[in-house]
This record gives sequence, structure tokens and C-alpha cells, in this order.
Amino acid sequence: MSKEKLKPEDFPIEADKDKLKTHKGETVAEAQSEKIADEIADRLNEQAHKEEQDRWSA
Repeated sequence: MSKEKLKPEDFPIEADKDKLKTHKGETVAEAQSEKIADEIADRLNEQAHKEEQDRWSA
């Protein structure tokens, strides 16, 4: 796993069991459980979507 920051092209983030992966299948993080991985992916994707909307409305 890389210590680099997530970039817009990494989204959407997907949960694969306890791993968080980019839409290209690259693992970016691991969670303690599948449920936590799902929640993190949802929150990251929601935040990325909000930031994208903010860029277009600015």
C-alpha cells in the first residue's frame, strides 16, 4: 500500500471485504472489518462527490 494521498481519479473507492480499493483495483487501505470498510468507502465517495459539486458551483 502506498502512503500517497487519494487523487480524484482514484474514485469511486470500493470496499472489497476489509480492503478499500480504487476503481482500478489498487488497495489504498485496510479496515478492521467488512462493515467498517463499507462505511469508510461510502463516506470517502460522498465527500469526493461533494467536493466535485463544489468545484462546479464555484
